[in-house]
Amino acid sequence: MKYTTLPNTDINVSKICLGTMTWGQQNTEAEGHQQLDYAIDQGINFIDTAELYSVPARKETQGSTERIIGTWLQKTGKRNEVVIATKIVGPKDFASHVRTGGYTKAEFTDAINNSLQRLQTDYIDLYQLHWPERNTNFFGVKGYTHDDQEQWQDNFNEVLGYLQDFVKEGKIRQIGVSNETAYGVMRYAEEARNGALKIITVQNPYNLLNRKDEIGLTEVLHRQNIGHLPYSPLGFGQLTGKYLEETPKNARVTLFPQFARYHNENSFKATRAYNEIAKKYNISLTQMALAFVNDRPFVTSNIIGATTMDQLKENIDSINLTLSDDILKEIEAVHENIPNPAP
Repeated sequence: MKYTTLPNTDINVSKICLGTMTWGQQNTEAEGHQQLDYAIDQGINFIDTAELYSVPARKETQGSTERIIGTWLQKTGKRNEVVIATKIVGPKDFASHVRTGGYTKAEFTDAINNSLQRLQTDYIDLYQLHWPERNTNFFGVKGYTHDDQEQWQDNFNEVLGYLQDFVKEGKIRQIGVSNETAYGVMRYAEEARNGALKIITVQNPYNLLNRKDEIGLTEVLHRQNIGHLPYSPLGFGQLTGKYLEETPKNARVTLFPQFARYHNENSFKATRAYNEIAKKYNISLTQMALAFVNDRPFVTSNIIGATTMDQLKENIDSINLTLSDDILKEIEAVHENIPNPAP
């Protein structure tokens, strides 16, 4: 395994982070524990979850993933060996069964205390805002459309102040954001320059089919020393190639068709082109896609996810693959021809 540190901290994390959002629906508690045991044995020490999980978001299974991690921590006693990241949901209809308010002190208090209880721990290493409160483009929305009737008012400073209180209490160590834009990250950075608590990471989708963060956000990350935590590095499984010839029975998009973000015509076209590159160089498309993300200079840790142990092993093994200049040139040629088909 390779390691780095979360920016502006002394917290060492593995370059591959174990994503967990399927635990509680597609994966049982026993399977989640098995994945954790294997991942830790392979040197992974970074685990990402959220109060919303498992997915798809359902009232009946909300919080199940944190509970599964919590029972593993209680069983193994390995809390000090792992770095745990979790998230608070923002106001969205599909998450209204979790909470209906925005990022207020009361909502943070409720969310953090509930996460701590489910995780069976006294502190959270990295606490993230799952998505912005304001109207902006995320979750597959390509462009920003302004809403003149929007009720949201700039509250970046207030939110950071609330989170600072929990840092002082020892309940969270560091903070980050997710599904955030360059504007949002710069506003947080601006507040930090004026003395507010600094965000250290941004967790956004990033993969061979969605490199839109390179357009503006990655410059901000480099210049502000903020880390990127890519999620969906395999595009909901599209970049494994398993959807190219057939519809697998128990795959995520088969079970949950609403997650078809990476299944448009151009995504299939690009995936076929990337698959041909992988075959040419005798490597798996899965490992090529993950290795590409692993080695991006702005990436702090790549959040992988799996529903089977074979998938997990292949995903983790991608850390041992370094793509040659020739492969990277061919990847860039596809990207130039079919840029960001699934932003």
